[in-house]
Amino acid sequence: MVFSTVRREKNLSGTLRVVPEALSYLMGVRQPVVVVAIVGLYRTGKSYLMNKLAGKQKGFSLGATIQSETKGIWMWCVPHPLKKDHTLVLLDTEGLGDVEKGDPVNDAWIFALAILLSSTLVYNSKGAIDNQAVENLQYVTELTDRIKVKSAASASAVEDGGDDGADAQFLQFFPSFVWAVRDFTLLLEINGTKVTEAQYLEHALTLKKGNDKKTVAYNLPRECIRNYFPERRCFVFETPAAPQKMAHLESMDENQLSPSFKAVTSKFCSYIYNESSVKKLKGGLPVTGRMLGHLAKTYVETIARGGVPCLENAVVAMAQIENQAAVQDGLLVYKKGMQEITFPVDMEEMSRQHGHWDSQAIEAFKNRSFKDEKGEYMKTLMEAIQEAYAAPLIENEKASEDLCRQLLSQLSEPIAKKLKNGFYAKPGGYELYSADCKILLDEYNRKPNKGVKTEEILKNFLKEKSVESAAVMLADKKLTEKEKKIHEEREKAALLAQQKKAEEEKRLQMEKILKDERESHEKAVEVIRKKMEDEVALQKKELEMTLECKLKEQRDLMQQGFKAKSDEMKRAINSLRAEVSQTQSSNAIVGILASMVLPGLLSQGCRSRCC
Repeated sequence: MVFSTVRREKNLSGTLRVVPEALSYLMGVRQPVVVVAIVGLYRTGKSYLMNKLAGKQKGFSLGATIQSETKGIWMWCVPHPLKKDHTLVLLDTEGLGDVEKGDPVNDAWIFALAILLSSTLVYNSKGAIDNQAVENLQYVTELTDRIKVKSAASASAVEDGGDDGADAQFLQFFPSFVWAVRDFTLLLEINGTKVTEAQYLEHALTLKKGNDKKTVAYNLPRECIRNYFPERRCFVFETPAAPQKMAHLESMDENQLSPSFKAVTSKFCSYIYNESSVKKLKGGLPVTGRMLGHLAKTYVETIARGGVPCLENAVVAMAQIENQAAVQDGLLVYKKGMQEITFPVDMEEMSRQHGHWDSQAIEAFKNRSFKDEKGEYMKTLMEAIQEAYAAPLIENEKASEDLCRQLLSQLSEPIAKKLKNGFYAKPGGYELYSADCKILLDEYNRKPNKGVKTEEILKNFLKEKSVESAAVMLADKKLTEKEKKIHEEREKAALLAQQKKAEEEKRLQMEKILKDERESHEKAVEVIRKKMEDEVALQKKELEMTLECKLKEQRDLMQQGFKAKSDEMKRAINSLRAEVSQTQSSNAIVGILASMVLPGLLSQGCRSRCC
C-alpha cells in the first residue's frame, strides 16, 4: 500500500505535515528499515524507478502530462527482498523545480527531509551530468542551513572543527548517494577513453583550481556532494522506449522496453537491494519503522513551526518516548508472565518464576530501549518490577494461608466432634486427645504444596488450640498435678518450637526475596554494561568510517593538486582521531558506569519488604 507520508497543505501556504495514516503504519513496523528516497526535477521518471524497487509495475503514480504528480512525500513499505526481517521503505518525493508550484523553499525542505529520513538517496536527472545538472542540485549547498546535527548546547564541539568539522558531523548520518541519469544518449568516454559510470560521476565532480567568484561558485555544489556523500554511485539509463510511447510507460509490457534500459534498471535494483544499508542514527544505532515515524513527525513539526530540524534533539526526544515505552513493554511482559502462576507455590518456585519473567522483561526492554546512557529507564523498570513483585507475593501468601486454614479445619473436624460429644471428658481423655492431635499434625505435615505460610498458620492454629488442650487436660482426673505441669511445659515447648519454625520460614522467604532483588539488579547491570559496550563499539566504528572518508577525500585533493584544501581538512581529521581515541578509552569506564546506574535499588527493596 502506498501512503502519502508528508503532505503539503494547500490551505496553509504549503505547510508540511505528517499524514496520520502513514505515521500509524510506520509505528507498527518494528523491524529495522532500509530507507530509499528519490529526489530530482519534476517529470524525470522518479516514480518509475521506485515502482521497480518495489517489484511492481504500478504503485507510485507516474502521470503522463507535464504536470508533477507527486505532492509532498509518498511512502511504500515492502518486505526487503534480500534482508530477512527487514522492511524496505521507499520514499517518492515531490518533483523539484515545478513551475506551477514555484516554491524553492518547499523544494529545499523536501530535499532536506529526504536526506534526514533515508539511508540511500537517489538523485534523478535527465540527459547528462553537466554543470547545469550539478547546479540543479543546488539544495545540497543549503543543507547546513536546513539541518543541525547538534543542539545549541553542544554545538561548540562542531565549531571547534571548523567547517570540515561540521562536514564530519553530517557524514555520520547522511545517506549514501546514487545519481541516476535518465535518457542518457552520450558515450561513456572522457577524452576519447572509455570510462565506467563511477568514473563519469567523479569526473563531473572534479574541482577547478582558482579563487575567483566564478570558480568558487562552480566548486561549491561539487565540494558539498564530495564532503557530504563520500559513498557515491552512478547509473546511466538510455531512453526506455520511443518518445511516443513514453506517456504510457506504466502500462507498457517489459518486452516493449529497451534491452539496455532493462539491464541498467536490473543492475540499479540489485545495487539498492545489496548495498543500501539500514537507516542508522548518529552513533550507528539501527532505526526501526516505529523510530522512523518518530523522526518524521519531529522533523516535519519542527519545519512547520519555522524551525530547523536538529538530529540530536530529535534523537533525544525519540529516545525518551521509546525508553518510556520500553519500560512499559518490559513491565507488561513481567506482569502477564506472573499472572500465569497457579497459587500457592513454595518460595523456590516463586523465585524461579520471578527470575524467569524478570529476565524476559529486561530482554523486552533491551530490544526497544536505546541511549539509556545513565540507566535511568532501566532503574525505573527495576523499581516497577519490584513493586509488581509485591502483588503475586501477597497473592501467594493469601492462597497458602487459605489452603492451610482449610486443611487444618478439615483435619480437626473429627476432634471437634469428639469434644462436642464429650469423648475426652473422662479419665485418660487427655492422652486420647493428644494422640488425635498428633495424627492431625502428621497428616498436615505430609500434605504437599501448602505454600509459604505452612508453618505460620500451623503456629497460629496450635496457639488457638492451646486453650482447648488445657481444658481437656484440666478435665482429666487421671492426671496428677505433677503430670499436668509436665504436659503444660511440653506444650509450651512445642508451641515455642513451632514459633521458631514460622520465624525461620519467614526469614528464608525474606532471604529469597532479597536474593531475587540482588540477582535482578545484577542482570540489569549486565544488560546496561553490554548495551553500553555495543553502543560504544557502533560509535567507534562509525567514527572510524567517517575518518577514513575524510582521509580518502584528503588524499584525492592532494592528488588533484589542491594542497591548501587538503591542509584545511587536517583539523577535522585530527578532531575525529581524538574522538576515536576517546571512544576507545571509554570502554575502560563502561564497567564502572554500569555498576553505578542503579544506586540504592537494593536498600529500597529491603525497606519495602521489611516494613
